[in-house]
Amino acid sequence: MAQSQVQEQRLTQEQRLTQSITQQQLLHAQLVELPIAQFVERVNAEMDDNPAIEVASPGDDYADFSEGSEDSDGLENTETSEYEKEERQSAFDEALESIGRDDEELPVYYGGARQQEEGGGDQGMMAQTESFYDQLLEQMAMARMTERERYIMEYLIGSLDDDGLLRKSLSQLSDELAIYHNLDVSTPEIEHVLLQLQQFDPAGIGARSLQECLLLQIARREPSRLKELMQKAIEQYFDLFTKKHWKQLRSALRITELQAEVLIRELRKLNPKPGTSMGETVGRSMQQITPDFIIDTHDDGSVTFVLNHGEIPELTVSQSFVDTLREYQADKEHMSRQMKEALLYTKSKVDAAQNFIAAIRQRQHTLTITMQAIIQWQHRFFEEGDEALLRPMILKDIAERTGLDLSTISRVSNSKYAQTRWGTFPLRFFFSDSLKTAEGEELSIREIKEVIRDIIHHEDKQKPLSDEIIQKILGERGFPIARRTVSKYREQMGIPIARLRR
Repeated sequence: MAQSQVQEQRLTQEQRLTQSITQQQLLHAQLVELPIAQFVERVNAEMDDNPAIEVASPGDDYADFSEGSEDSDGLENTETSEYEKEERQSAFDEALESIGRDDEELPVYYGGARQQEEGGGDQGMMAQTESFYDQLLEQMAMARMTERERYIMEYLIGSLDDDGLLRKSLSQLSDELAIYHNLDVSTPEIEHVLLQLQQFDPAGIGARSLQECLLLQIARREPSRLKELMQKAIEQYFDLFTKKHWKQLRSALRITELQAEVLIRELRKLNPKPGTSMGETVGRSMQQITPDFIIDTHDDGSVTFVLNHGEIPELTVSQSFVDTLREYQADKEHMSRQMKEALLYTKSKVDAAQNFIAAIRQRQHTLTITMQAIIQWQHRFFEEGDEALLRPMILKDIAERTGLDLSTISRVSNSKYAQTRWGTFPLRFFFSDSLKTAEGEELSIREIKEVIRDIIHHEDKQKPLSDEIIQKILGERGFPIARRTVSKYREQMGIPIARLRR
């Protein structure tokens, strides 16, 4: 029996394609995702953590060093003053004292903002512009969870829409964590962390749908007959609720007219957008937004822009660290164990400094070519400022024009703002899908919404137009869309149905 099992064994060769991401790619992805305010914090934190990074003096060249490099021109002929030697040695000695306390690798930063450990001079300013993401991170810091769960939680928080809902699927989040963060997480594990997030304030945060959002809010109410009716209405008769068919809802629940009035009043108190109740969201004051891009439209119709660097100075690798590293490497054969540890520490800091500076420059390049492509695509809008002039544009269009990965364009467009002559807009504002007519003509969804808004604005308030009539008017104006599409766009714009517009 055992012999037959051995004979059945076969040696098979399987070819598998796996996708990996380097530490440098991960660092670039993290920096690209950060808006300017968080990017400044990230750079300052890195300068505090890594003594090998310093502010470059005017005219300084970027210090480049790799092990075994033959580039030593000018080193032996350069005269170094005693003061410079002492200053260099002092900086290096201070760094050596950190051996065993500092991490040998790059600090790990997740998708969200880096939390400040202590209050500082900017604490008051930060409090004024604190977003609901920051408030959720504060609640996360007080929750009991493992480091792995915190990693996942912070990524979930960073993936929430401005209204506080999570519209990415768990499988998509699992793929993103695996590809961009090199973290293998199952969907049940993500859901376990998401359920913890949904316990945060305000109620409804982290919901994956409007229905789940409302149920999460109802679940926090004290036990009562009213709570039971509210749960039943949303769980079993959600369609009647969304269409405001109150008579049918009352009949389905078998309640009196008075009970129905109380129920409807309480249901209307629920917040469909919990994120908007937490500080900096879609409805926030524009004065609190720091633009990442400053775009200028000139009188001749040309459009230019500059990146907001947030007063970040030009960074370079400390020459004292580079020189010390070369000195140690030149005497490798006679080094003690302590000296070898010092060499490894110095090299790790120099490598980390070089990688971080390179990632900053790569971030600037990525943001620059992305905004160039957006301006080229939406040039008419930047010229005239008319929202109806925005052409249909999706992430894939900009990815193809720039040659960048689709995920990179997504990271650039998230949480960043552009200041224009016509106002300050989130980058996502410039993206919109399109519809195609039977003749193949491409229509901008944003343009259709503006036409609907204009039609409703000029309607007779005593006789507001139904969605069916609006559909016919749109057809006459060259926008042949279905009535249900009109209803969908009207609801997205927050415009109530006809009988509620009287």
